[in-house]
Amino acid sequence: MNPPETRFSRFSDFYPYYLSEHADQTCRRLHFIGTTLVIAILVTTLITSHFMLLWFAPVTGYGFAWIGHYVFEQNHPATFKYPFYSLWGDFVMYKDMLTGKITF
Repeated sequence: MNPPETRFSRFSDFYPYYLSEHADQTCRRLHFIGTTLVIAILVTTLITSHFMLLWFAPVTGYGFAWIGHYVFEQNHPATFKYPFYSLWGDFVMYKDMLTGKITF
């Protein structure tokens, strides 16, 4: 894959690198759990109008993802170098896991 210092100008170039940083199945599962909880928090916030719940979204999402990276994948999250592509990549990977394109 591309070395970590490569700067990506397109998401389509970034996504294969993103997936290579998520080779560990437990890491992917933790991302999936975190993303599911973030979606639940967002939906709950919209339904209840309790906007203080939004504070839990990044803590929950990043918490599960970072445990996956530091404990199981043993790498640094791509979030630090590619924050927007990483967030986008997480939702694309989530969709790919839901549809069976990537192993859950």
